Amino acid sequence: MAATKLGRRRLTGEVLKTKMDKTAVVQVTRRFAHPMYKKYVTKSKRYYAHDEQNVCRDGDQVIIEATRPLSRLKRWRVVEVTRPATIAEVTQ
Repeated sequence: MAATKLGRRRLTGEVLKTKMDKTAVVQVTRRFAHPMYKKYVTKSKRYYAHDEQNVCRDGDQVIIEATRPLSRLKRWRVVEVTRPATIAEVTQ
């Protein structure tokens, strides 16, 4: 969870679905130590992100940024695609 110069929250995740127009479903996975047991726990959360140019594809790694509410579920927008998906990742 890094904040930019303007203080907007940014997250990195993987695109799961792009079937909606101008919307990408991004899954953000984080690992943290359990407070009591000290074992590492992996948690995932899905975010609906606005993708104005429809550049995202399934399997891409993207950076999303918090924004004003754009619809009932969309409160994030895609800033950039950091790593495009390969064909082998998409077919699995």
